[in-house]
Amino acid sequence: MSRCQQVARPIVRSLRQGRQSQSLVRQFSLTTIRNDENTTVQQPGSGASDPGLDATLLGQKGASTDDFEKFAAEALSPSLGSRRRRAALATATQVPFEQMPYQCFQEARKILNQDREEKIAQIIAQTEKIKRIEATDPSVYRGGEEYKQRRIQSLRKEIEELKILADINDPAVKRRFEDGLGDMNKPIYRYLANRKWRSMDYKIIVQRINQFHIIPDILPKFDPTMDVKMSFRGYKTNPGAILDSRMTEVPPTLKMQVFDKGERLLTVVVMDADVPDVERDGFSRRCHFLAANIPWTPTDTQLPLRWVGGGRTPGDLAVPWLPPFAQKGSPYHRLTVFVMEQKAGEKLDEAKLKELYGSEEGRRKFSIKGFRDKFGVTPVGFNLFRTVWDENTASVMERHGIPGADIELRPQRVHSLKPHRKQRGWEAKRQKPKYKSLWKYTKRIKNF
Repeated sequence: MSRCQQVARPIVRSLRQGRQSQSLVRQFSLTTIRNDENTTVQQPGSGASDPGLDATLLGQKGASTDDFEKFAAEALSPSLGSRRRRAALATATQVPFEQMPYQCFQEARKILNQDREEKIAQIIAQTEKIKRIEATDPSVYRGGEEYKQRRIQSLRKEIEELKILADINDPAVKRRFEDGLGDMNKPIYRYLANRKWRSMDYKIIVQRINQFHIIPDILPKFDPTMDVKMSFRGYKTNPGAILDSRMTEVPPTLKMQVFDKGERLLTVVVMDADVPDVERDGFSRRCHFLAANIPWTPTDTQLPLRWVGGGRTPGDLAVPWLPPFAQKGSPYHRLTVFVMEQKAGEKLDEAKLKELYGSEEGRRKFSIKGFRDKFGVTPVGFNLFRTVWDENTASVMERHGIPGADIELRPQRVHSLKPHRKQRGWEAKRQKPKYKSLWKYTKRIKNF
């Protein structure tokens, strides 16, 4: 018997008893039973019970975990959460989640409520302490105003941690978070979202940063602190994937999530880090998109780049979208998407950005590191995709007036600098026509 079947066994037993006696179902109600309420008792052979469901949930002979998974996939909604809760909700829709008929569950809820009341009392005490410190003259403290503000910040940070500890074990909070109904304005849901992101997606992004040498090719050091996902034409893309030119012809839609409270202004930059430079026999960079002064809060989720600057999405568009392209024969191009946070309350000058990077020459001279140092922004989010020459690249370049579709890059042959060495040994001895029948056994015969 699997673990999920063991858990589902008492649920089915409780519901069977509820069908036979309605008083057991109303054991959490303080009101009397209405006279006009009809009680229904299952008769043997009536077909009201589903033998397949009972066998699957109770683990009778012939039931298996695969049967349970198949039943859960067909009969239950996949958005309800874990298998345990899906089975409970599908068979006990009349019982509220907080009143599940488990004595251990209800006793645990009492302990959790008591612990939450203690955390709330600590929050109130810390809040009163902050008020007293704010009302105190800074000259009383040895460190003056600096010590006073540092002390207030420390207490506020402790209050935020207490808010998380007060709800971290609440099953109702976890249920709402699993269902995607959590309010990101609350610290507990931001904490759970951050923990979920760092469990896998953060590791993948850091792996791509190291794998494609984003550090140190573009930035000397960088650690993302916000979740940035990307989709083209409604299709989600994995970080570092090679995409078709037709798909990247339109700007992507970014799904971003921040994990700290408050509103901030963001700058989004898309840059090609592998533009071939034939004259220098190397690579340069090119800016494909630049938008600044985009307000963002923890409750915001999606940012369609095609709407930025058009009035539908707030923000200033400095450099419009340029479809990524790669000439024939060049290696793959790394298209990096950087989300940078601006200084609090400071907006970037749109006219200055257009003057610096709006022209073709400005696009080629763009640098993430130089942009960061010049305007004082901080990179917080990252994603990337790759592009190569394909059968649609030439048509995309022609539609957008991009020259260079007829250029093919070929690697130059590097000749050896070692002097010519006269052949010797077995091969040199048997180069004469006398040994022509043996030439097929060697690779170093002259004019082979």
